[in-house]
Amino acid sequence: MYKINYKNLFLIDSIGALLSALMLIVLFVGFETTFGVLSKVVYFLAIIPCVFSLYSFIGFLGKVQNWRHYMKIIAIANLLYCCLTLGLVFYFHQDLSIWGITYFILEIITVTILATIELKVAFR
Repeated sequence: MYKINYKNLFLIDSIGALLSALMLIVLFVGFETTFGVLSKVVYFLAIIPCVFSLYSFIGFLGKVQNWRHYMKIIAIANLLYCCLTLGLVFYFHQDLSIWGITYFILEIITVTILATIELKVAFR
């Protein structure tokens, strides 16, 4: 079985979080009527993955003493972000289009898979 390098996992998390923030801003602000989410909600959501991206990039650079501890933190933070996103989907479900719901569900699935891998790597 392939052994995952923790630095690469931090890099994947960092790039993924940055991509998530960019997608939120470009898709949801640029096409607000298509997705059905208010811009201020999108900006709030986009700030979180920006912070996660910076955190994970620092982990990738190897600027952390105990990488397993930092990996657990970002994994749990990712799962909490998924819970927040799911809560917002339920709260705004009447305003969201099928495209908006689909985007958020796919993001939740993707981030949950990544967080699960991060936890497995951190605990091995």
